[in-house]
Amino acid sequence: MSKLNLTRRGVLQTGVVAGAGLTLPTYLRAESHAGFTNAPTGDTVTLGFNVPQSGPYADEGADELRAYELAVEHLNGGGDGGLLNTFSSKALQGNGILGKKVEYVTGDTQTKSDAARASARSMIEKDGAVMITGGSSSGVAVAVQALCQEAGVIFMAGLTHSNDTTGKDKKANGFRHFFNSYMSGAALAPILAANYGNDRKAYHLTADYNWGYTTEEAVRTSTEALGWETVATVLTPLTQTDFSSYITPILQSDADVLVLNHYGGNMVNSLTNAVQFGLRDRMVNGKQFEIVVPLYSRLMAKGAGANVKGIFGSTNWHWSLQDEGSKAFVKSFGTKYGFPPSQAAHTCYVQALLYADAVERGGSFNPCAVGEALKDFEFDGMGNGPTLYRGEDHQCFKDVLVVKGKENPTSEFDLLEIVEITPVSQVTYDASIFGGELGACNPGA
Repeated sequence: MSKLNLTRRGVLQTGVVAGAGLTLPTYLRAESHAGFTNAPTGDTVTLGFNVPQSGPYADEGADELRAYELAVEHLNGGGDGGLLNTFSSKALQGNGILGKKVEYVTGDTQTKSDAARASARSMIEKDGAVMITGGSSSGVAVAVQALCQEAGVIFMAGLTHSNDTTGKDKKANGFRHFFNSYMSGAALAPILAANYGNDRKAYHLTADYNWGYTTEEAVRTSTEALGWETVATVLTPLTQTDFSSYITPILQSDADVLVLNHYGGNMVNSLTNAVQFGLRDRMVNGKQFEIVVPLYSRLMAKGAGANVKGIFGSTNWHWSLQDEGSKAFVKSFGTKYGFPPSQAAHTCYVQALLYADAVERGGSFNPCAVGEALKDFEFDGMGNGPTLYRGEDHQCFKDVLVVKGKENPTSEFDLLEIVEITPVSQVTYDASIFGGELGACNPGA
């Protein structure tokens, strides 16, 4: 299905304020549409796909959009049905959502919070989107989630890994399928200690926004608990493309591990610079110098090429998994696009289906009915094994993959290998540890 540029006919008049800071046109006002924002009245329903089509995470965004288009195809009864065939819930029948054909509009987050809010606002106000999903930045996710809470629509987060999204910044209208920084640290630390020992000195380069902060904290605290020492933590701008000036001080320190709390193009560039400066060839403190990438993706590995060989990290999902759900998704995506999907594609596809399924099970597009259907929902067959959408913070809990760069890849897509599937019990935490208040669902009334 091609991208739709949808417009509403008729004169738009200024309406009432629906939540702080968001003024809705008359046709979006809750009282005109069955008590909630953008309630579908015809034979179609519009979803808003808000992804980075430009900026440092654009590769992730492109794959997210591919996945969303595939999800729409499957929801409307096209293709081979994909994960509708393996999903433990059987509410979706391939006839749209509640019998309404699914249409969509898109926006470019630019990997910037302000731009992401503006595009989400436009899709809600101008295009009548009843749900917003997407993003490959936690800064973007937190900003758009807050907007959706104000507007009275559901936000199904795309790729967002910061603890904040379902921690201090959680919202009742927001839901996250992707794992988080805490889970990466809990899964990675034992593997790092087993392979590199407990007596290590780590130097952190960290993206200067909320994802970077929580990932650095998670890896630092989990490795320090096993005996590692943190010798330095340095913030780097999200817009940085050349990290050479950040590598030189590492050479002058006594660190023997570099932790790159970077993602997307940032990670590709910083890892490339680190290898160019010879970090991986160094011996420090009588040990081989090592590099760790806490959050990996196939797209990043492809961008970094041979530089990822032997480097450990964590990931939410990988196309090589052999469960029925993963195989079904890889088959559908590969047939349509000619290559395997990334973890960003997977989580976004799954979020689209989980939203549609919740609407079906709840019997309504009302965001409060959707929220109730997702609260403490347990499911399987979506590629991550048994999964819980925890009601306390709207965070999914499932097994976490620890991976490393393959030494002898067989293709440009076969760059990571799974070294451990960390059981969900090892990465589960109390919902209160990150603070924040979920609040009440806002239907936009």
